[in-house]
Amino acid sequence: MFALPVLALVALVAVPHLSAFLTSASLITRAAGLHGPWVDRVAAWHARAVTTEDMSFATRSGDVAARLYRPGGGVRRTVVLSAGVNPRGLDEPRLAAFSRAIAASGIAVVTPALPDLLDFRITPRLPDQIEDVARTVAGRPDLAPDGRVGLVGISFSGGLSIVAAGRPALRQHAAFVVSLGGHGDLPRTVRFLATSTLPDGSRGAAHDYGLAVTLHNVVPGLVPPDQVEPLRGGLRTFLLASTVYMSDATEGRRLYDESVRLEATLPEPARSLLHYANTRNVAALGPLVIPKLPDFTSDPALSPERSPAPLATTFLLHGVDDNVIPAMEAQLLARSLEQRGTRVRVLVTPLVSHAAVTESPAPLDVLRLVRFWAGVVGR
Repeated sequence: MFALPVLALVALVAVPHLSAFLTSASLITRAAGLHGPWVDRVAAWHARAVTTEDMSFATRSGDVAARLYRPGGGVRRTVVLSAGVNPRGLDEPRLAAFSRAIAASGIAVVTPALPDLLDFRITPRLPDQIEDVARTVAGRPDLAPDGRVGLVGISFSGGLSIVAAGRPALRQHAAFVVSLGGHGDLPRTVRFLATSTLPDGSRGAAHDYGLAVTLHNVVPGLVPPDQVEPLRGGLRTFLLASTVYMSDATEGRRLYDESVRLEATLPEPARSLLHYANTRNVAALGPLVIPKLPDFTSDPALSPERSPAPLATTFLLHGVDDNVIPAMEAQLLARSLEQRGTRVRVLVTPLVSHAAVTESPAPLDVLRLVRFWAGVVGR
């Protein structure tokens, strides 16, 4: 584990703003749950008390519940932090911990519970809702003294947050955008999930969870109308089991057993489709999903590469071995945004998997990640 004197020395020679660097180091050590004699001192550096408040925001498609994490001592900047496909909403443990870690660094956080993502759906309503929440936050002097707001998106919300930041009503109000494991082009991403083929033609190993989410979105094109909701119910149970298992293995196994039970109650072809999901049979499921992908992904509002580019500096953080949204998405998106005039900073790192910090980090990788976040927290 890195030591504080080494961290400070690198900061002095490599980072113009030492305060932002140390704030970033403090944020990362808290968010990653790292511990140790020197690490605990870094985590405690300038950490603020955090209070929370549940609220709601009016959007063009209805009210959206949200939670505000407010740091003590006043607010200089607020970020709208949108989670990925996340059925546990505002109480998802990793989302809550990350939001609190950011707020303890002095940046207020608003986490909207976007209804479609809670239901494993990726729809054009999502960038609309992110835009509407961010515009409301930007209009509140207690949260945005300069009338600007940061946008941070995790997984598919990373790309959708970039789309929102490029909208005319938000372009002048976005202070920055951060995409954590996000996509550049949704059709390209879901084709990888269905085929395990990367954009350059090489082969990867796509995660079955991402393909199950894709299946959930294209169900209406694969089964008769009366089987749509029963099949989606089984898929939601399977996907919830996968999510819950990471923090509660016993409950995760119980939910998985329930998904298997539901499979037996379904008629064909819904039964076989849920069976492929339950058994993580990507080879059988992928070819069935591929013909239906255009129905799901064609709207330009779902892809930042197909939408107006933001004026704000855009930060792209991606795990080198991400098998849900491959790291190549960050590199292709960076090229697309730069060609259209957006300033982009990219970090592809072994420190994260799919928007989650890995254990046993190497010191140099930690320093690169700290430097990356220093560019964000200094804005």
